[in-house]
Amino acid sequence: MKPSHPEHAAPAHGAAMQQIAPVICYPVDGLPRPDLAPFRAARAGWQKLSETLVPARDARCFDLPAGHFFRITSVEGPQVGDLNLWNAQDLHERFYSGKTRALHGTHLSTGDRMWTAHPYLRPMALITDDSLDWYGFDAFGGAVHDVIGTRCDPYTHNLLSKGGQYHHCCHSNLTRALADARALPLAEAERHVHDVLNVFMCTGFTRDTGQYFMKASPVRPGDYLEFFAEIDLLGALSACPGGDCSSEHSSDSAACHPLLVEVFRPLAPPAGWVSPMVNGYDRSHGRNG
Repeated sequence: MKPSHPEHAAPAHGAAMQQIAPVICYPVDGLPRPDLAPFRAARAGWQKLSETLVPARDARCFDLPAGHFFRITSVEGPQVGDLNLWNAQDLHERFYSGKTRALHGTHLSTGDRMWTAHPYLRPMALITDDSLDWYGFDAFGGAVHDVIGTRCDPYTHNLLSKGGQYHHCCHSNLTRALADARALPLAEAERHVHDVLNVFMCTGFTRDTGQYFMKASPVRPGDYLEFFAEIDLLGALSACPGGDCSSEHSSDSAACHPLLVEVFRPLAPPAGWVSPMVNGYDRSHGRNG
């Protein structure tokens, strides 16, 4: 957090430096937006393969073959969720929130992709529909579906509460769910849990101090976020103990509700779609042999 009263006076060129226009770090002109029409056409006649109801303050895993769709839907009441995605055959290839943020911005919506970590760096899921796309950015700079937060976790809770022990943070929920789904010891499963897509969560940064904030989510029962799997995926979703995150998280006092995950198989893959290969970088890192 920046100090409210700096200890050092601005140099003579300080004001001029503050007026320099920013430069986008990763121009994405060479990363064309996907044509969503074939994906939307592929919904016609799709078959629901499974439903997974994620209990409040807990998490569940689900399997998703490449070429299938899945929806996360709010049921019963306003609720946010923390989403992890892995390559179903290799847990080391997982969602890379930082690079996704660098390519698409702080919040995701229809047409944005979720990308995998190095050294794979390829699309893993495409967002094909978002019932909250109307929200945009509000007057506070808040928006939904962020990739700027991490996930509530028991270590930060322990730090800020001076020793408190809380076991239903999203980090712990995801750890238990992955351990159960892949028959892993908790310690091994925890190493695979990673920064999330905060589904339905309304967040931003304060303009005066630059602090990460949350506010009441606009999500209501029936709202959904829909994805298309670009590779075989294992997903895990936690129904955050903060409920709609209007007041606090990592506690048992917030009103919490379940979330529903539905997996759909289209009659045929979207026209022209091909599952992406891993990144083409040769991994030599400037050395020969």
